[in-house]
Amino acid sequence: MSKLAVLHFPDPRLRKKAIPVKTIDMGIKQLSQDMLETMYAENGIGLAATQVNMQKRVIVMDLSVEKNSPMTLVNPEITEKVGSEEMEEGCLSVPGFFETVNRAEKISFQYLNLDGEKIEDSADGLLAVCIQHEIDHLDGKLFIDYLSSIKRQRIRKKFEKQEKVRAL
Repeated sequence: MSKLAVLHFPDPRLRKKAIPVKTIDMGIKQLSQDMLETMYAENGIGLAATQVNMQKRVIVMDLSVEKNSPMTLVNPEITEKVGSEEMEEGCLSVPGFFETVNRAEKISFQYLNLDGEKIEDSADGLLAVCIQHEIDHLDGKLFIDYLSSIKRQRIRKKFEKQEKVRAL
């Protein structure tokens, strides 16, 4: 396993749309393991392949406190959304920023597991929010896209300023 580099906003590669995985092979399984290692090292609860510059429809998550319940969803797709709730979100690609985002309260979704089996499930609460957040990444969308344009501009300027300081 190896830790991967996480892309940070406003990197344009975060806006690329991921392509569906055709075959779950050793490369996809290794990507999943590397993504989990990266997510744990960064203290995250979810990570999409696009965040590590891999345009494949793969997400990993682990919402457990002990960090011992990893999930890998290949080609995840939301099939139904119900209700609405607000929850504070953060993102490994937008470090240090947390904002309240409105998302579906409950979702039904499907995906392939690493054995290639199609799984259909439903989720609410933090799991539903995490799945929606990570699938957004696969579609080139960030949680800050749900914020007002003024807040997005403020965040962009702060990151651009940080990049200039790092470049010196």
